[in-house]
Amino acid sequence: MSKKGIHINKQRWKIVLAFLVLLVIAGTLIVSNEFISKIGQREKDKAKQWAQSVKKKGELVELSNQIFLELKKKEKQKIDLVVKAQKTILTKSDLGQNQDIEFSYSIIESNNDIPVVLLIGDEVSQYRNMDSFFTEGLTQKEKDSICLLKSDIWKDNGQFYEIEYYEGMFLQFIYGTSLELKRLQDESKELIKSFNQEIKDNQGLIPVILWDDQEDILVATNVNKSKEALIELKDQWKIKNPPIVFNFDSGKKILYYSDSRELTYLQWIPYFQFIILGLIILLGYFIFSTYRKAEQKRVWAGMAKETAHQLGTPLSSLMGWHAHLEQLKIDPMITGEMKKDLHRLERITDRFSKIGSESKLEDSDIIQTIEQNLIYLKARLSKKVEINFESFINEKTVVLHNQSLIDWVIENLCKNSVDAMGGVGNLKIMVSEEKKNIHIDVSDSGKGIPLSDQNAIFDPGYSTKKRGWGLGLALVKRIVCEHHKGKVFVLKSKLGEGTTIRISLPLETLS
Repeated sequence: MSKKGIHINKQRWKIVLAFLVLLVIAGTLIVSNEFISKIGQREKDKAKQWAQSVKKKGELVELSNQIFLELKKKEKQKIDLVVKAQKTILTKSDLGQNQDIEFSYSIIESNNDIPVVLLIGDEVSQYRNMDSFFTEGLTQKEKDSICLLKSDIWKDNGQFYEIEYYEGMFLQFIYGTSLELKRLQDESKELIKSFNQEIKDNQGLIPVILWDDQEDILVATNVNKSKEALIELKDQWKIKNPPIVFNFDSGKKILYYSDSRELTYLQWIPYFQFIILGLIILLGYFIFSTYRKAEQKRVWAGMAKETAHQLGTPLSSLMGWHAHLEQLKIDPMITGEMKKDLHRLERITDRFSKIGSESKLEDSDIIQTIEQNLIYLKARLSKKVEINFESFINEKTVVLHNQSLIDWVIENLCKNSVDAMGGVGNLKIMVSEEKKNIHIDVSDSGKGIPLSDQNAIFDPGYSTKKRGWGLGLALVKRIVCEHHKGKVFVLKSKLGEGTTIRISLPLETLS
């Protein structure tokens, strides 16, 4: 199997494993979401049951209130009858009408529960059923004072009549509320108060808003927000949960309710679960990738140092033999070619030595670095390849770089381009400046790179050549990214037309 095939299989396995991980996550989320949905539905059913129970309580309170109002109405009718009887007694003095007077007296006597005070001017004439307001030991004057005090209160509530008992002379008939009716009234108020308090105290179940539809005012709520915010909330809630309408406290009330806090939290659990699982996977991938890259760096450094070391010994020996041959005065052409090859081996050894350690970057003319490298390459590349070099940056621009390593980068890219063109075509190197970056574009007229392979060509082991090791472009990426803090990528490529690879060196870290 070719190295490209091995690399493609590795990528496929990565995709398969990623798909399996996503499948496991999706399965986990679906199962947990199913459980959460069931629990959420139970919570929602409980909330609806509570809302219905609130409605029933409201109806019970309203029924008690209606009973109270009915009793109050009957008590008012009784007072009206007593007042009529009182008028009959005061206005009929004819002995022939004794039956009417006796009947009127019987009506007045039948009032054993409603307190009544008769005033002539500001003085108490008579009173009835006022004993509940008196205590033992009171004088008549003190009793009259209490009657006057209560009369003022009842008059302010409109509970009085004026009876003309003689021409131009009036008597005030003032009445209160019976003890039984007052007890019922107090109980009704307590029921209403208890009902509203129950809604306010309902902090743990569901948020509710009780609204008076007729007066358009807030009655009770357990949501601690402003009135404007509550109006917005009730408009939102009625879309999710139909409000409950019932009569309560002498008016139509509307109960708006939403999901409980527990249900809201449960609905968010799958999303939090997905985020947490995603973060764990990303963290695991990051840790694994970091260790893998660290291991690769150690392998690169160890391989480069070992290669430089292995080349150093025979190189020293060859240099000695070259010097010896020069002393023997053999053919100068032979020793000259040997010197060129020795110089080439020195450069290779230097490159491996520098890539295996922290290389030193120097201020030098990057244009001159590239031009010298191209002069060397032109003599060694196919004569059918036309090489063009263009520069669009200031001649005085000095870029901090390692000349030996940049030579290696340009050489590897140019050789790959020539191989892609099959030894025939146009090779163009262009240098430009954009904001805070120096761009070096290497373009060829070769066969191009498929879109699916454009990111993989810089990975170690990727190669389309039968005898290639897939290290050339990997070395380019390491030199540019690790040693020069730059970027290298496929700028553009079209099958059958060619490829442009761009090297970007950031000036802010190099200048």
